[in-house]
Amino acid sequence: MPDFIDHASSNEAKFTEMAIASQRKRSVQTSQQESAKECYECGDEIPEARRVVIAGCHYCAFCQAERE
Repeated sequence: MPDFIDHASSNEAKFTEMAIASQRKRSVQTSQQESAKECYECGDEIPEARRVVIAGCHYCAFCQAERE
């Protein structure tokens, strides 16, 4: 008969797998989004290099840093 620790470990592994699968799905959805050409906050143009590296970005680097 498995003990409580084995049961808890099994549950933790299942939750971890579910969380990783959820993050991967979100990552794919985000990477398929088109980046904005102008920052939603200040209206400045978002450089092409940033739009390529950070797919789906909507803010310039300065505004994103302020939001974080």
